[in-house]
Amino acid sequence: MTTLFISDLHLEESRRDITDAFLKFLEDRAIHANTLYILGDFFEAWIGDDEHTPLQEEVGDALRKLTDTGVTLYLMHGNRDFLIGEDFCSRVGGTLLDDPTLIDLYGTPTLLMHGDSLCTADVEYQKFRASMRNKQWQDMFLKRPLEDRQLVARQLRQMSMAKNQGKQEAIMDVTKGEVVEVMEAHGVQRLIHGHTHRPAVHDLEADGQAAKRFVLGDWDKHVWWIEASADAPPELLHEPL
Repeated sequence: MTTLFISDLHLEESRRDITDAFLKFLEDRAIHANTLYILGDFFEAWIGDDEHTPLQEEVGDALRKLTDTGVTLYLMHGNRDFLIGEDFCSRVGGTLLDDPTLIDLYGTPTLLMHGDSLCTADVEYQKFRASMRNKQWQDMFLKRPLEDRQLVARQLRQMSMAKNQGKQEAIMDVTKGEVVEVMEAHGVQRLIHGHTHRPAVHDLEADGQAAKRFVLGDWDKHVWWIEASADAPPELLHEPL
């Protein structure tokens, strides 16, 4: 039995190399796993399940092919693709998870998150996140014509890139105190998340016990994943893109 975790692929038409790497990952690794978790920012942008670009169709078909073999698929929203809905998940045979979600990973309680909610030092972003995750705002946005949503998505992306260029690196990383607080609130000594694009395994303490925080990397230059099994603890792995 093997479980795989990935996040922050940021799939988009302009990065065909990442899409090809993901399709290869499905064929070479995920097909041999029992479960695949995608912990957010799978796509660079997602403006509704009613958009059907060639990239979305190709990736959706590949995921459906995977789940049809019996591999269990879970998806979590990221800050780029938080509008992925039940229609897409149903189409690919996956299940949409809440952020955070607590699972039993081969006998060890493990908390799964995208990770952006842990970056509490970025107050401006947290306010933006709260607005974007508001169900009323989302419902109103999804009722707008597809062309309008595509324009808004491009504008938001440009604004985000401009704002991030002027921010200190530390602000865009997780707040250590928030990490401990969240882990203790859920009673766990293991956390897996993405978002920060800073792959690493961190040792810390939660509730006075040794704990670990696994951070998945983005797929800009490397393929990053975490692999766990009943016989081996989680391991952060990577290979060149």
